[in-house]
Amino acid sequence: MDLLEYQGKQLFGRAGVSVPDGEPARDVETAVAAADRIGYPCVVKAQVQIGGRGKAGGIKVAKDAEEARAHAEAIIGMNIRGPRGEGPFTVHEVWIEEASEIDAEYYASIILDRSAKKPLVILSRMGGMNVEEIADTDPDALVRRHVDPTKGLTTDEARTIGIDAGIDDDVVDGVAEILVKLYEAFAANDATLIEVNPLIVTAGREVVALDAKVTIDGNALFRHQDLAEIADTVEDPQEAMAKEKGLTYVKLDGNVGILANGAGLCMSTLDVVAQAGGAPANFLDAGGGSKAEAIVNALEVIKSDDKVTAILFNIFGGITRCDEIAKGIVTASSQLDLDLPLVVRLDGTNSEEGLRILAEADLPNLHQEKTMLDAARRVVELAGGAS
Repeated sequence: MDLLEYQGKQLFGRAGVSVPDGEPARDVETAVAAADRIGYPCVVKAQVQIGGRGKAGGIKVAKDAEEARAHAEAIIGMNIRGPRGEGPFTVHEVWIEEASEIDAEYYASIILDRSAKKPLVILSRMGGMNVEEIADTDPDALVRRHVDPTKGLTTDEARTIGIDAGIDDDVVDGVAEILVKLYEAFAANDATLIEVNPLIVTAGREVVALDAKVTIDGNALFRHQDLAEIADTVEDPQEAMAKEKGLTYVKLDGNVGILANGAGLCMSTLDVVAQAGGAPANFLDAGGGSKAEAIVNALEVIKSDDKVTAILFNIFGGITRCDEIAKGIVTASSQLDLDLPLVVRLDGTNSEEGLRILAEADLPNLHQEKTMLDAARRVVELAGGAS
């Protein structure tokens, strides 16, 4: 579960991490009232789970109430796309925050390194850039240290990370203190990612988290009722719909809808679509033993994404019966008014019966292919290429 920026900052604040004062607002009047309480200048920040908000016009500085109102009116309701075309994401909420005087910007993050089975702390003196840009521009500027999860991150270890990263001498202790508290928040909340970019040094040489990107392990939410209660406010609409229907779904940035059975086959399908020059719109694993009703539900979720221009079914029947998949496609075509091109590859248990059902249904927008690669090439062609 990904938190919005202000929700991440509230989590930081509870852990003792210094963050700017701020208040959330879902309408213009509330935003202006919050700005008046916080004082001017203040910053009006769009709350969407995407980078590049500033370049998209989603972060504005207001020097008085008139500007705060104008910025809130412009930002609330706007659609923002990410730096790689993600979205658009509609802004339903803003965060009104006191303006900060910045002397230096650093980058800090803690991620779950699954290959090493340990948390990984990353620190760089080059804040304000994406970590990928830092790695490309100056790989040595990124200091990485694994943490023994049975011991945690000590202050001495955090100081060493700061020194190795070339942090200014007078704020090494402050950065180390922040890193330790961020790690404690990471561990206490079952996070898989905590990122602060930028971690700033103010004119008064205080170390402050100016941004917050936090991902919580959804499987651990039963241990965090306070976080579980806000889950519905941060989920993507398609992902929320899929969750209600018991489906495993992740929204991606492309225009080719994907439905497969089994996580491995679904991942392979994404790769083959990309190999064929397309851009997958989602990861959707219908699961083993999928019945017709599950296929209808899955198609309803995929079709709700208006970026999808064609859909690929890649089904290998084992526990899953291909005739049930075919019945689901036929039912969904009538119930959901499926006017998108559908490319179907069925193989395995009852595949001949499934293909017979589809042939007799005589769906004008349905295309059958025998191999996964041929199916990927056809769906990319019908989708109009990459989105």
